[in-house]
Amino acid sequence: MVLLEAPVVMVGSDVVEVDRRLRAGEFACPCGGDLAPWGHARERRVRGVGVLRPRRARCVSCLVTHVLLAVSCLLRRADGVDVIGAALRMKAAGAGHRPIAELLGRPVSTVRGWLRAFTRNAETVRSLFTALLVQIDPLTGPLPDHPSVFADAVEVIGVCAAAARRRLGVVGSVSPWQLAAAASDGRLLSAAAPRQVINTSRPLGTVR
Repeated sequence: MVLLEAPVVMVGSDVVEVDRRLRAGEFACPCGGDLAPWGHARERRVRGVGVLRPRRARCVSCLVTHVLLAVSCLLRRADGVDVIGAALRMKAAGAGHRPIAELLGRPVSTVRGWLRAFTRNAETVRSLFTALLVQIDPLTGPLPDHPSVFADAVEVIGVCAAAARRRLGVVGSVSPWQLAAAASDGRLLSAAAPRQVINTSRPLGTVR
């Protein structure tokens, strides 16, 4: 598990760019105040991403400190979001947790935990990303029906990411699952599931 001991703000994966933008006052606290540098969180290894030492920031208004978590990660998970997303896609297509674990080279118990956590949150994720999709692209058509809420949630995440790229000009190396991590504040698998996505006028928040 990747344990984070402070509130989180999702940021891009380029460490140099994140530091530059933080020093320039380009990151905002949920309260609306500007974030300023405040040291670093402890170093941690995230499988599929590497060794990270996330930046800390402190709001100049409310004085709350935050960890700046890269969109390549999810809260309290030791694997990168793209690996986890691959498992979710395979499950949505009908694969079981054991074949998925073998294909991804991860422990069976770890993959089972991802799938159970997403199953628990699937209805919330589906609802939130459907609402975000409508705000990104009000003319979007109906989504395909799937045999499970799990598969519906995976589908809408992909469609939402495609809409963001198409209509908002989101480009570069940010993957659909990284966009999902940003939009859900890193909580796709969290016990406290996301209750709302981030500002829908800027659904990718600080990701650039």
